[in-house]
Amino acid sequence: RPQNTESGTAELDFNAMSLAALSDHIVRCHHDFTREEDARIAALLDKVCGVHGRNHPELLQVREVFSRLKSELEAHMLKEERMLFPYIALMESAFGFGLPCPPAPFGSTRNPVAVMISDHDAAAEMLKEIRELTDDLTLPGDACMSYRSLFSALGGLDKDIRQHIHLENNILFPKAIAMEDAGVPEGVQEMQEAA
Repeated sequence: RPQNTESGTAELDFNAMSLAALSDHIVRCHHDFTREEDARIAALLDKVCGVHGRNHPELLQVREVFSRLKSELEAHMLKEERMLFPYIALMESAFGFGLPCPPAPFGSTRNPVAVMISDHDAAAEMLKEIRELTDDLTLPGDACMSYRSLFSALGGLDKDIRQHIHLENNILFPKAIAMEDAGVPEGVQEMQEAA
């Protein structure tokens, strides 16, 4: 069963990480975990709906919501991995060499960040809908082992996505915007002035 390695990195100071390192951490720990769990959960949902769907029609609704969530998360992660994160790393690298902010293909970093935050809000709403449909992932009396595995996986994914959103919304994105606004990263300006 896939495990998010975040639990083994509790001692990491995400605020002190470079933006490139934080982006890499998000991809390795959260995006990879999400992709593995999405595939596992989709298969479990199909199996559990086939066995329990008649007695628990809410499972069919959960499968529909999860299908939308899975699709939206995949598109979201690709946008980050192919466009936003590489630009943030490029910007940080340029600043590390005392160079100006490179031109962004999307105007300001604020533009894709606003889209990513909107995606995060939509994902949080879908996770909330799944929790409401399942009475906060409460197992019914007739739940089999697959049903239990499904709800455990949904709970784990929910927790991981919340941490993933926190790292992006509260650390990575504000720092990237601040860096872009400043034109040079914190610390580099002080070093340049001292020289």
